[in-house]
Amino acid sequence: MNALPFISQTIEASAVIAGAIYGVLLARQNNMDIVGAFSLAFILSFGGGTLRDLLLDRHPLFWIKAPHYPVVVFGITIIISYFYKTPGKMTKLLNIPDAFGLGLFSISSTIVSLECGTSYFVASLLGVVAGTFGGVIGDIICNRVPSLFSKETTLYATCAFCGNWVYLLLKPYDTLTNIVAPLSIIFIVIFRFLALKNNWNWSLPEPQRE
Repeated sequence: MNALPFISQTIEASAVIAGAIYGVLLARQNNMDIVGAFSLAFILSFGGGTLRDLLLDRHPLFWIKAPHYPVVVFGITIIISYFYKTPGKMTKLLNIPDAFGLGLFSISSTIVSLECGTSYFVASLLGVVAGTFGGVIGDIICNRVPSLFSKETTLYATCAFCGNWVYLLLKPYDTLTNIVAPLSIIFIVIFRFLALKNNWNWSLPEPQRE
């Protein structure tokens, strides 16, 4: 029996959870009420995957096909908002679900793209889009320039792109164990944390100017 569908579904569900946690914490950081928290959690959980499904003409959208996902996001919003006391400074705390969400959404969407018949390169790009798009919309809602597009931002989309290619290049050799997807997610998460490490601040070089 091929375990890939089960692994893909598990990764997707984990990505939704990570996105919801990040969205609620981001809302708390910006002093939003419960409506704002759920809205951000919803967008962070489903924004990237929705864009992926629309580009692939994949219907119904993944969170409509799995109607328990919005319920899970709602539950996470309630629990964190009312039963979990978050610290005043949450930048480092936010980095944790953000990094895991990046890895989980990227690999999940790369797998989905391949299942829809795309090329490897297109799959890798759609993986990046799904991994980062929710955060872009979240930043816009929080009235700030999306960190993805800022030259001061440490490596983010690059981590997803490289991790997607780790999956794509190793996938043909992983016919039995199905461990390439989890390993690729771990690669992205570690890469992102290393980019954020104090005094390292890895970022892409700026284009040359006259």
